[in-house]
Amino acid sequence: MATVELRFSAQPEHVRTARLVAAAVARRAGVDEAVLDEVRLAVGEACSRAVGLHRSHGITAPVTVVLIEDEKSFSIEVGDEVPGPGADGSVPGVSDHRDAAPVGPDEPEPEADGEDEMGLAVISGLVDDVEVRSGADGGVIRMSWPKTPATVLP
Repeated sequence: MATVELRFSAQPEHVRTARLVAAAVARRAGVDEAVLDEVRLAVGEACSRAVGLHRSHGITAPVTVVLIEDEKSFSIEVGDEVPGPGADGSVPGVSDHRDAAPVGPDEPEPEADGEDEMGLAVISGLVDDVEVRSGADGGVIRMSWPKTPATVLP
């Protein structure tokens, strides 16, 4: 299992770098080329959300992005250090809206729960396998994509 970890200061200009690194590692891991745009957009949304949360809560710790290659899947975990609402891992107000318009990484950072909810809705619309966890140590958005099986030539 190959793992790459990226840590960056909570500045909007670093989101693009995270998107590019995620797409490059996903390609190398064997994620289908047709899905790479979804990987880029989802990572951009998750990182923009984490940057916005850090900035709005005055947290100076870096945002973390962990890229994990398993045998059959490729996963990305974007972590923030903003304490969550409770120990049960639920995030209030989060619902599964699959028709939301995407917000790019250069858009203003989230200021209200509505904008945070919109970013999560966009991510859930882009990624079939997504998990959002929140706790006392911060939150994590985990996204997974299947890897394309390698073709064996005779």
